[in-house]
Amino acid sequence: MKYIFGVDIGGTTIKMGLFEATGKLLKKWEIVTDTYDEGKNILKDIAKSIHMCITSRNIKRQQVIGIGMGVPGPIKSNGVCPSCANLGWKDENVKAKMAALSGIRTVVANDANTAALGESFVGGGAKNMVLITLGTGVGAGVIVDGKIVPGFNGAGGEVGHILVNPEETKPCGCGKMGHLEQYASASAIVRIAKAELEGYEGESLLKDVSDMTAKDIFKAARKGDEFAISIVETIGRHLGRTLSILAVILDPEMFVLGGGMSNAGDMLLETVIRHYKEYAFASCENTQITLATLGNDAGIYGAYSLVASRLHKKKENRYG
Repeated sequence: MKYIFGVDIGGTTIKMGLFEATGKLLKKWEIVTDTYDEGKNILKDIAKSIHMCITSRNIKRQQVIGIGMGVPGPIKSNGVCPSCANLGWKDENVKAKMAALSGIRTVVANDANTAALGESFVGGGAKNMVLITLGTGVGAGVIVDGKIVPGFNGAGGEVGHILVNPEETKPCGCGKMGHLEQYASASAIVRIAKAELEGYEGESLLKDVSDMTAKDIFKAARKGDEFAISIVETIGRHLGRTLSILAVILDPEMFVLGGGMSNAGDMLLETVIRHYKEYAFASCENTQITLATLGNDAGIYGAYSLVASRLHKKKENRYG
């Protein structure tokens, strides 16, 4: 039996999966993302967790074909992450360090690109699609003709850093200001809601929530809370407008919404679609917008696919 590990690194948690080489998911689990001291322990924690899994299942190291990893930042062709605001990394050689720590061949890509590959390779998505990941940050994976489009600097799909508000005075995690990630990520929704709630004189279910999360906001909106609905509208407007811009550049068959916030389901989806149609170029107005079929597992399936797609020449030719 041969095995592949799929690892999806997020700003809050790291999702991990043990797969048979054929694609069957045998186990999935999470560990906390330790961003202390510029994230120096992140790769060590992953290697340790993989080692524990191998040991507990009596797997021999030579049975593991490889580790696929999705990282929330740009990845160069040599496996180096130039910068990752949510992890604190700068010029981190993820590929080489992970291989050295684990003793296992490692393949690395941007997390949104990885999740997009998972949707296309495993989830049955289109060969020309854009997956928008909505989590601690906002990213996108671009698939053209079944292949990831990483870009020259590895920053292809970094839509979270598209400028949406030039008047913003607070910095994004990257240091610049007014980026989409400041308005459409799970953490951004909470930040916006808390800020606006301070001056809100009306009634809202969110006023009684002490440790507010994006889930709380969507829950209140479903109950008809006008304040919560206004926050969802703000997020939907920014996302819809951004997708309309991407549509006239890439003209994909579909946009797929993934990441933890996609669990908001139809409420988020319908809001984004409505605003997308408001801004979209006529020829792209009916582009399909849907939710990820693999849900939060898209990242680990995509990470698995990074390794699996290299096992067979036919798959490699198709997915790059």
